[in-house]
Amino acid sequence: MRLRVIWLTIVLPLLIFGCARKEEIPRLIPMEDFFRNPDKAAFSLSPEGAYMAWVQPWKDRLNIHVLNIGEDKVTRVTQATERDIGSYLWASSDRIAYVQDKTGDENYSLYAVNIDGSGEKELIPFEKVQVRLIDRLEKDAEHMLISMNKRDPRVFDIYRININTGQMDMAVQNPGNVVGWLADHEGKLRVARATDGVNTALLYRETEKDAFRILSRTNFKESLRPVFFTFDNKNLYVISNLNRDKAAIYEYDVETKEHIRLIYEHPEVDVSGLLRSKKRQKITGVVYITDRRHYHFFDQEREQLQKHLEERLPGYEVVITSMSDDERKFLVRSSSDRSFGAYYYFNRDTNEFIKLAELSPWLNEEELAEMKPVTYRSRDGLTIHGYLTLPKGLKAKRLPVVINPHGGPWARNAWGYNPEVQFLANRGYAVLQVNFRTSTGYGRRFWEAGFKQWGLAIQNDISDGVQWLIRKGIADPKRVGIYGGSYGGYATLAGLAFTPDLYACGVDYVGISNIFSWLQSIPPYWKPYLEMMYEMVGHPEKDKELLVRTSPVFHADKIKAPLFVAQGANDVRVPKAESDQIVEALRRRAIDVLYMVKENEGHGFMNEENRFEFYRAMEKFLAKHLGGRAEGQTQD
Repeated sequence: MRLRVIWLTIVLPLLIFGCARKEEIPRLIPMEDFFRNPDKAAFSLSPEGAYMAWVQPWKDRLNIHVLNIGEDKVTRVTQATERDIGSYLWASSDRIAYVQDKTGDENYSLYAVNIDGSGEKELIPFEKVQVRLIDRLEKDAEHMLISMNKRDPRVFDIYRININTGQMDMAVQNPGNVVGWLADHEGKLRVARATDGVNTALLYRETEKDAFRILSRTNFKESLRPVFFTFDNKNLYVISNLNRDKAAIYEYDVETKEHIRLIYEHPEVDVSGLLRSKKRQKITGVVYITDRRHYHFFDQEREQLQKHLEERLPGYEVVITSMSDDERKFLVRSSSDRSFGAYYYFNRDTNEFIKLAELSPWLNEEELAEMKPVTYRSRDGLTIHGYLTLPKGLKAKRLPVVINPHGGPWARNAWGYNPEVQFLANRGYAVLQVNFRTSTGYGRRFWEAGFKQWGLAIQNDISDGVQWLIRKGIADPKRVGIYGGSYGGYATLAGLAFTPDLYACGVDYVGISNIFSWLQSIPPYWKPYLEMMYEMVGHPEKDKELLVRTSPVFHADKIKAPLFVAQGANDVRVPKAESDQIVEALRRRAIDVLYMVKENEGHGFMNEENRFEFYRAMEKFLAKHLGGRAEGQTQD
């Protein structure tokens, strides 16, 4: 009887409460499920809405496929086997143009193919030339506008090219300082943006026969960016931060050279986009991002369309990605922080609403983690925004953490599905994404606060995020790692070098180690921006002491945490020499550094098999040094 009392009063409660405390963590999702090519993606409607195109894998590479809406037969129209198709657009109702590079060198060539797969032609058969798509010329079914740096690798001239034959004529020769062009609603090139590296001039002409005249001159810190012409082709809609901190939408009078109407402003963030109806010739709304994407509508019809779509897809972010020229047929993308999303076809006339494809149907969003907006104060009092993703099923207490600084650095993180974040959370890591000072979208003052602050105040913002997690009890201070790509790779190296006791390990993906050599190696077509880069990052001569202080390679002797470096051999943005330098410096000191180089990749790994190899290695590396889960481990 005594034994039964002991069992009931002591052992049974321990079993019950022990079970209650045991966390229900999701299964270990295969790494490939996060990083494999989507089943189908990048859907787009033909101009008249009779066909849709998309990319899907064929022989492990993303190729373009076409379907006549209402029929079942799918036609694959491209045969890429070495590299994924980079991007594509409808050049006309029956012909598709696409760009593709060969080895990750970003020398994108231009191709076109009929929607039945016939007539494929390389329109730009030149080596070491980059092509950019400018305008499909809606009122000209045989031509499109492209820019190309064939004449001079430093600048891009505009060409009008025949999408069937490849015959082309130079529409405008770049005088050497133009970095952007804008056509009006008739496809006429009438606006250009020129730079001397620091100052920007907005250029305008009445017709293509006229010479360009200057509308405004601004320092690069001031933005007067044309979005598109007013529908009478007389004035411009612009995104402007002139005489203000947060960028807003205005109508700009090209005759008086003044803002004449404020369209929309937001008190907290820059306004990032303007919506329009070409058919009804109306501006319909704006887009801005605070914690997530938001819309403000001026047009009731567009607002009702958005409301209708969101009611059909409750709980998801809903974006119209493509529409027919008559604006009656739409392709819609849904997504969330836990869903890569799906595409839908909506016919406004028939009310058809058809699910076309899940981008990653093999993932169950119930097993994935929530991404939550967070804020904290930096050491100098600046409010820093970011996103925290906690592993599902675990208490937010003394967790292993991966800090994930974004690239750019003149970019930002936003709420939504991120395969890297979900992969890491599934392995048991809390993931903090930091929109450190100099991130875009938060106004000019916040952006400028990061100038010449690589490795300094920017890095402090990241370090302060770590300390914030530690103070809240979320992070195990002995199990904090840092991983990022491009500038995020630089921040990884800077974190290990300048705060060596903060991180247990780091993963540098195509990151900068030596600011001097990186500035010397920029592609020719970045040369117009060089003086601006000097002001934002530092001048190799005038700021030599600063750049020595903030280049991790010169402080490799302070790095003691294990490091994993991944690099594409053909990277033109961050050349392989950047990774070579830091790896050599650490190996001379016998620091544990794993180095992966892919000979057929550039700035990031596009080929699926290379992504798999990288993330498989990263998973094992982080598990070894931070203690998270990994495939092949013996689970308790």
